[in-house]
Amino acid sequence: MADISTPPKKRFPKIEGAWIVSALLVLGTAILVPNDLRTILDSAVGNILHTSMFIAFAVFLIAYLKATGAESVVGKAFQGNEYRMIIFASLVGGLMPFCSCEVIPFIAALLAVGTPLAAVMAFWLSSPIMDPPMFIITAGGLGWDFAIAKSVAAVGMGIFGGLAVKVVASYGLLPNPLKEQTSSSCSSCGSSPQTGKPVWFFWQEYTRLGVFKDTFLENALFLLKWLTLAYIIEALMIQYVPASWIANALGGDGIGTIALGAVIGAPAYLNGYAAVPLLSGLLEQGMGQGVAMSFLLAGSVSSIPAAMAVWALVKPRVFATYLGLGISSAIIGGMIWSMVA
Repeated sequence: MADISTPPKKRFPKIEGAWIVSALLVLGTAILVPNDLRTILDSAVGNILHTSMFIAFAVFLIAYLKATGAESVVGKAFQGNEYRMIIFASLVGGLMPFCSCEVIPFIAALLAVGTPLAAVMAFWLSSPIMDPPMFIITAGGLGWDFAIAKSVAAVGMGIFGGLAVKVVASYGLLPNPLKEQTSSSCSSCGSSPQTGKPVWFFWQEYTRLGVFKDTFLENALFLLKWLTLAYIIEALMIQYVPASWIANALGGDGIGTIALGAVIGAPAYLNGYAAVPLLSGLLEQGMGQGVAMSFLLAGSVSSIPAAMAVWALVKPRVFATYLGLGISSAIIGGMIWSMVA
């Protein structure tokens, strides 16, 4: 009998929300203030072209590290003396790029076999703040000095948090950090980063070459999507938000203003790459250097992917400790940077 079932309906390709928002912002500008459209587009496109070299190198670096399996070296940070673990976990967390869901099975395994929570906390605090691609994008948007300072802050926050947890844990206040049942996986990420050895000449293996190509394309589109949206918002903000508003609300580098930057950064932070051009615009409008730093640091550790990686595994009191250490150390980092800058 012939198949007379209804043929499947054709589905339109999915359009990412960031692209939709970008298009709506441009359309809204064209309708409401058509005379300013050219200025907004010139600013956004010009900024994208200006940072294109940084974007290309960042995407290449992400793809290279993923194809080589460089994440595997992270397991070596959790060996030996506990103080050594805290320092090396902070360094590795602040230097190696891997997604939050990739961290979950790795950290679960470490905690299950008795790895000190202090070392794990050091890694958790430093890993979402900075990595090589983020360093390049930050340097392109906010300057090399800011990027270096943020990298130092990432490692410093990890060490500070790790040592603080070690002290607290020594009084028995954070026993049995893991939840009773944890089940987490991520199909988009590779194997857990504690297994295998890096293959630096990845192009000699066909499978790894495919990983490089896929990762390069995926992250190129990811960065282009978020940076396009961010640069459009930056152009609109510079055009229509009076600089005096920003200067009055977030200008200066007093402890109250820096703390406000951290508190705002926690819920307002969307994406590390998108945050860079937005803060560039805010700094032009009068935001203080220390406020910008505290915003980025606090926003990184409290962003949904980073926070969920912690919440998925540990009990509420450990999660609260993570957030408390992240925000408080972000304020300290902002204060230090305000004095240096």
